[in-house]
Amino acid sequence: MKTRILMVCLGNICRSPLAEGILQSKLNRSEFLVDSAGTGGWHSGEQPDKRSIRIAKKYGIDISSQRARQFTVIDFERFDYIYVMDSSNYQNVLSLAPDEQAKSKVKMVMNELFEDENVDVPDPYYGMEDGFENVYKLLNEVCTEIAQKLLKN
Repeated sequence: MKTRILMVCLGNICRSPLAEGILQSKLNRSEFLVDSAGTGGWHSGEQPDKRSIRIAKKYGIDISSQRARQFTVIDFERFDYIYVMDSSNYQNVLSLAPDEQAKSKVKMVMNELFEDENVDVPDPYYGMEDGFENVYKLLNEVCTEIAQKLLKN
């Protein structure tokens, strides 16, 4: 059975699609399923932000076929690990958790590098192009760490 990992941000067009693409590129698709979602549904059905698509492509990852979707309670059943990009996403996802077991699946993604520091992945949406480069580098580093941990299990 595949290990299932979900990446969550606000609109599912900038950070979480990048995290999905980066992590999936580091894992065998026959053993791991990586997906992404947003806590809000404004962009449901849309492609990732063009700047996210562009920065991923720069590093050899194609995320253009991804489509945004909103996080739902069913995701607690479907996924083994739920990584959120910031403290706001964390609170929004936890508020939907049906029980303690579901809550235990939710983690701040950067805590994989900086344990219990609750560092946010900054949202690059309203910033300049270099914000996407910085977010890519952060996510690439943390996804390398996550992949190494998953492959040890």
